[in-house]
Amino acid sequence: MRAPSLDSPPRPAFRGPTFIRLLARLTDDTLPQGGTAPAERLSQWLDWTRAVVLSKVLDAKASEAEPDTQVVDRDDTAVCAKARATLLASIAEAPELAIPQPAGPSHDDAAAPENAIDFAPFRQRHLALQRSMLITTGRLRGDLRDRLAQRSPDMARLAEVDAVMEGALSPREHALLGAVPALLETHFERLRAAAGTAATDPSAAWLDGFRRDMQGVLIAELDVRFQPVEGLLAALRTH
Repeated sequence: MRAPSLDSPPRPAFRGPTFIRLLARLTDDTLPQGGTAPAERLSQWLDWTRAVVLSKVLDAKASEAEPDTQVVDRDDTAVCAKARATLLASIAEAPELAIPQPAGPSHDDAAAPENAIDFAPFRQRHLALQRSMLITTGRLRGDLRDRLAQRSPDMARLAEVDAVMEGALSPREHALLGAVPALLETHFERLRAAAGTAATDPSAAWLDGFRRDMQGVLIAELDVRFQPVEGLLAALRTH
């Protein structure tokens, strides 16, 4: 990454969730400290129709669970942990993010032209992993809501609130997380430009560093996407 000028003050460390701190470290923009309170920001993200629906859910009388409903006996924590481990393995085993082993020189390699290393394969892998995270966490969240609704009227109301919040905040979440590949591409281009003659070497240190950065961002994004799942799990553990 670009070294700070001796004449300029160092960038202040950004305090916040790991995902945001990682993105702040990979960009040149100084992110603002503090900002609007979460409740105020949430009010800006909810349009009036969603706010009305949420208000109705909160004010409605809790409904009783169906008397004949059968609650499947399963370890929800283990199910979610297995799903998370599968996603982590997908990130760790992504071929674009693997550190290549140095190969011995050959006549063919010496004669082959050096091709520029492009960001496109990294973008496609990032988008594929984001889709996997979205599908998996969405399914888990729906399953956990169904199980909450079978526990008690209060838990059923909590499940309804979570469903409304997911519908209300998903467009904003998709827009924000959808911007991450572009931030990574800017970081990639900056590192490649600074690499000089190593810009075409697939085993160069700058590219290995980028792979580690991208893996770290993906793992931090997975943590963010699992937060609602962890919240629903915590509610289930209390009942």
